[in-house]
Amino acid sequence: MAERRSSLMEPRMEHLLDRVDSKFTLVTLAAMRAREINDYYNQLGEGLGKIVPPQVTSVSRKPLTISLEEIEVGKIEAVPLPDEPEPTEADADGEGPEAAADQPAPE
Repeated sequence: MAERRSSLMEPRMEHLLDRVDSKFTLVTLAAMRAREINDYYNQLGEGLGKIVPPQVTSVSRKPLTISLEEIEVGKIEAVPLPDEPEPTEADADGEGPEAAADQPAPE
């Protein structure tokens, strides 16, 4: 059984910000994971089992608190999305590689 917390401010914000690069990332990551945990508890009776259960033992029953605890211990981490290539002027004018494929080959 998990131990009781001494205050309402657990896990500490300083510990959480050490795990991510910004407050925005922390909020987004915690909210996404909290939705997954909530969905996990909602589908338990249906036997679907597609969603990952909580990765930490917690005294809290609130999905957001559980997600923050997972972030604190390093079970959940943010992975940046790969950068998309920026369109060039030729692509915007319709002269990119896709437009060249539509044109007949010169003879």
